[in-house]
Amino acid sequence: MATQSNNQLSRRTFIHNSAFVAAAGSLGIGGCAGPTKSERIVTKGRINQSVSKWCYGKIPLDEFCVIVKKMGMNAIDLLGPKDFPTLKKHGLVCSMINTHNLRKGLNRKENHAECLASIRSAIDAAAEYNFPNVITFPGNRAGMSDEVGIENTVIALKQIAGHAEAKKVTICLEYLNSKVNHKDYMFDRTAWGVEVCKKVGSERVKILYDIYHAQIMEGDIIRTIRDNKDYIAHYHTGGNPGRNEIDETQELYYPAIMRAIAETGFKGYVAHEFVPKRNPIESLAYAVRVCDV
Repeated sequence: MATQSNNQLSRRTFIHNSAFVAAAGSLGIGGCAGPTKSERIVTKGRINQSVSKWCYGKIPLDEFCVIVKKMGMNAIDLLGPKDFPTLKKHGLVCSMINTHNLRKGLNRKENHAECLASIRSAIDAAAEYNFPNVITFPGNRAGMSDEVGIENTVIALKQIAGHAEAKKVTICLEYLNSKVNHKDYMFDRTAWGVEVCKKVGSERVKILYDIYHAQIMEGDIIRTIRDNKDYIAHYHTGGNPGRNEIDETQELYYPAIMRAIAETGFKGYVAHEFVPKRNPIESLAYAVRVCDV
């Protein structure tokens, strides 16, 4: 038994180290001797990878765009209109546009006017630049039942779905955990978001399935992805526990998850949204490598 455990550990360590060296070497980072001409990390491209800028806040956006392009990605997540000229300059897409506050969301009718105005403005900006998605949230429960939250969220989304359809922009309702990071958040089970999407009945209202958050609340990631593929328009990555690197330090095995996503025929974006504990660009390079399945 000890020999088997050691073999398994060695195999995983080898996979990790090999992928890291290849990723780092292709960018000339991490003390690795890179090639004379920088190479892309993304070579297969079955997964359209993106990355959330907030996780790399110390790196100026202009510089970050160059890094993202060099790795072979064509998108950055969770930005706003002020950032779009910089993205356009580098030939990049904003794969998810920010809107309203996540705690004060669509599950309460008194929030609808403010939230819908923010969503509408983001949809218009997305359409102007030909960007695909805007984000939205139901907000916190504060004692509200799932049924009332669903009803109110559906009422709100039905008011804006037609505009999203006309502009060919998808509104993505984000799944977050209520156990660790977002206490009392309402959309903390896949079934809740699926029910909202079914009741709205628009191809332009779907789910942002955050794999990190879903692992904390429900697990069973691959089966859930397969069973609900028609309702998911966007994915986020993150290691659990801790929302750090998606490597051997955590419990999710991302190559298998990415293969499952690709096998559903998914054509949207998978955005890396982990907070690096080590060199941020080395960590991002490794994540891009292991998700290029």
